[in-house]
Amino acid sequence: MNRGAGIALALSAAVGLASVTAMAAPFPLPDGVRAEQLSPHEIDGWARDDHARAFAIFARGCMADPPLRQAVPLPDSFAAACDKAKALAAKGEVGRDEARGFFERHFSFWRIQPPGADTGFTTGYFEPEFEGSLTRSDAFPTPLYDRPKDLVTRFPEDDWPGVDKTLSAARRTEKGLEPFPDRSAIETGALDGQGLEILWLRDPVDRFVLQVQGSGRVRLPDGSVTRLTYSGRNGHPYTSLGRVLSQREDIPPEQMTMDRLIARLKADPIFARDLIRLNKSFVFFARRDDLPAESGPIGGAGLPLTPLRSIAIDRTAWPYGLPVWIDTTIPDGTGGDERLARLMIAQDTGSAILGPARMDLFVGSGPTAGHRAGLIRHPVAFTVLWPR
Repeated sequence: MNRGAGIALALSAAVGLASVTAMAAPFPLPDGVRAEQLSPHEIDGWARDDHARAFAIFARGCMADPPLRQAVPLPDSFAAACDKAKALAAKGEVGRDEARGFFERHFSFWRIQPPGADTGFTTGYFEPEFEGSLTRSDAFPTPLYDRPKDLVTRFPEDDWPGVDKTLSAARRTEKGLEPFPDRSAIETGALDGQGLEILWLRDPVDRFVLQVQGSGRVRLPDGSVTRLTYSGRNGHPYTSLGRVLSQREDIPPEQMTMDRLIARLKADPIFARDLIRLNKSFVFFARRDDLPAESGPIGGAGLPLTPLRSIAIDRTAWPYGLPVWIDTTIPDGTGGDERLARLMIAQDTGSAILGPARMDLFVGSGPTAGHRAGLIRHPVAFTVLWPR
């Protein structure tokens, strides 16, 4: 099977739709999704962007190791664009105009519009930092776990007879593949005695935030910081606790920020335990003490993320490394708004990021970035740059 066919099958399996729109787009689209080809000169803000920053991120991705989380395979034309990017980068620093010319020469531009809408949708995420310990204590009783050895991740092409199709992972047993324990089972001892604990946090709310964001920093009692990267999940579907709380307590969705959700959970540990367990998905981590302090967290593509240049996309719809032009107005975190019109690189994914015009914007690390990320729930013009 060629790579182009693999992309079509992966996308069709993900969205349950096999037909492609009548548009002449060079990639498959599910029913109802429109792709409008644009000239870069038609894109407001294109000429003003710092394309050199986006090019540097794109070129580094072309030299990356295999990803942490499998995505749609790269088409052959993408590999050819990567070869040209590596050759250009090898000559030395690439300036803004040269980088802009690279993208204009080697990519076509396609505005993606989901069914019934003219724009896509973006949320924001960040790298949190919490206090923790390498040993369990009364102050730090909540464990984070390494990836279990019997955890098997499901890829789009995998056929697992007898295993619920909604499960993205399973447990390997002597009898074959079985559903992995859900969050409630794990929190009540399903993984005890396996030596999987890698460190301990103050409470389950901190762990929940780390699992939602997919990475983080943990400050240890001696002042040192250890980094955590995504290492897998139990495969159960993700449930948005913000949406559940909004419905239960009649809170308008636009007012249900991450800050508000965390405050509600921190105020009542029993309530927090019960609400968090509604999300059966459970994320495992690996420690990465080799990452420089100034480096961003490692995304699904296996590369450090860059604030306001890296995005998470639906990995069943798009390949990692894809350049995406976005145009949106989002909160600046201080009470105002900021227009963000720039070239991004798809370097991450997430369980809640589903759909060809759905994205998650990496805002940065720490509480200030976290506050801003929690405010972002906004429409976005989503323009894919597809290699010619």
